[in-house]
Amino acid sequence: MANTHAAEKAIRQSARRRVRNRVVRTTTRTEVKNAQALIAASDTAAAEKATVEAISALDNAAKRGVIKRNNAARRKSRLMKKLNQLRAAKK
Repeated sequence: MANTHAAEKAIRQSARRRVRNRVVRTTTRTEVKNAQALIAASDTAAAEKATVEAISALDNAAKRGVIKRNNAARRKSRLMKKLNQLRAAKK
Protein backbone atom coordinates (compact mmCIF):
# COMPACT_ATOMS: atom_id res chain seq x y z
CA MET A 1 0.00 0.00 0.00
CA ALA A 2 1.06 3.58 -0.59
CA ASN A 3 3.00 5.20 2.24
CA THR A 4 2.84 8.84 1.19
CA HIS A 5 0.20 11.29 0.07
CA ALA A 6 1.93 11.60 -3.31
CA ALA A 7 1.91 7.83 -3.80
CA GLU A 8 -1.81 7.68 -3.00
CA LYS A 9 -2.46 10.43 -5.54
CA ALA A 10 -0.38 8.57 -8.15
CA ILE A 11 -2.54 5.48 -7.57
CA ARG A 12 -5.72 7.52 -8.11
CA GLN A 13 -4.31 9.09 -11.26
CA SER A 14 -3.18 5.78 -12.74
CA ALA A 15 -6.60 4.27 -12.06
CA ARG A 16 -8.31 7.12 -13.95
CA ARG A 17 -5.84 6.83 -16.82
CA ARG A 18 -6.27 3.06 -16.99
CA VAL A 19 -10.02 3.40 -17.48
CA ARG A 20 -9.58 6.11 -20.12
CA ASN A 21 -6.88 4.15 -21.95
CA ARG A 22 -8.93 0.96 -21.91
CA VAL A 23 -11.80 2.68 -23.73
CA VAL A 24 -9.48 3.95 -26.45
CA ARG A 25 -7.67 0.62 -26.74
CA THR A 26 -10.85 -1.46 -27.08
CA THR A 27 -12.44 0.85 -29.65
CA THR A 28 -9.20 0.79 -31.65
CA ARG A 29 -9.06 -3.00 -31.58
CA THR A 30 -12.70 -3.19 -32.67
CA GLU A 31 -12.14 -0.83 -35.60
CA VAL A 32 -9.09 -2.78 -36.76
CA LYS A 33 -10.92 -6.10 -36.39
CA ASN A 34 -13.88 -4.79 -38.42
CA ALA A 35 -11.58 -3.59 -41.19
CA GLN A 36 -9.75 -6.91 -41.31
CA ALA A 37 -13.03 -8.82 -41.45
CA LEU A 38 -14.30 -6.74 -44.37
CA ILE A 39 -10.98 -7.16 -46.19
CA ALA A 40 -11.22 -10.93 -45.68
CA ALA A 41 -14.81 -10.83 -47.00
CA SER A 42 -13.54 -9.09 -50.18
CA ASP A 43 -15.96 -6.19 -49.78
CA THR A 44 -13.75 -3.47 -51.26
CA ALA A 45 -15.93 -0.40 -50.73
CA ALA A 46 -16.83 -1.23 -47.14
CA ALA A 47 -13.27 -2.35 -46.42
CA GLU A 48 -11.87 0.97 -47.60
CA LYS A 49 -14.27 2.89 -45.37
CA ALA A 50 -13.55 0.65 -42.37
CA THR A 51 -9.80 0.93 -42.96
CA VAL A 52 -9.99 4.73 -42.90
CA GLU A 53 -11.87 4.54 -39.59
CA ALA A 54 -9.34 2.06 -38.18
CA ILE A 55 -6.42 4.26 -39.20
CA SER A 56 -8.11 7.23 -37.55
CA ALA A 57 -8.61 5.21 -34.36
CA LEU A 58 -4.96 4.12 -34.39
CA ASP A 59 -3.79 7.71 -34.87
CA ASN A 60 -6.02 8.81 -32.01
CA ALA A 61 -4.66 6.09 -29.71
CA ALA A 62 -1.08 7.05 -30.59
CA LYS A 63 -1.80 10.73 -30.02
CA ARG A 64 -3.21 9.98 -26.58
CA GLY A 65 -0.25 7.79 -25.67
CA VAL A 66 -2.27 4.58 -25.36
CA ILE A 67 -0.04 2.90 -27.93
CA LYS A 68 3.32 4.03 -29.22
CA ARG A 69 3.70 5.92 -32.48
CA ASN A 70 5.61 3.16 -34.25
CA ASN A 71 3.10 0.57 -33.05
CA ALA A 72 0.32 2.56 -34.70
CA ALA A 73 2.39 3.00 -37.86
CA ARG A 74 3.10 -0.73 -38.05
CA ARG A 75 -0.56 -1.65 -37.64
CA LYS A 76 -1.64 0.91 -40.25
CA SER A 77 0.98 -0.41 -42.64
CA ARG A 78 -0.24 -3.97 -42.25
CA LEU A 79 -3.86 -2.92 -42.75
CA MET A 80 -3.04 -0.94 -45.88
CA LYS A 81 -0.97 -3.82 -47.23
CA LYS A 82 -3.96 -6.16 -46.94
CA LEU A 83 -6.30 -3.58 -48.45
CA ASN A 84 -3.97 -2.98 -51.38
CA GLN A 85 -3.74 -6.73 -51.98
CA LEU A 86 -7.54 -6.84 -52.10
CA ARG A 87 -7.63 -3.93 -54.55
CA ALA A 88 -5.04 -5.61 -56.78
CA ALA A 89 -6.99 -8.87 -56.74
CA LYS A 90 -10.17 -7.06 -57.80
CA LYS A 91 -8.51 -5.52 -60.88
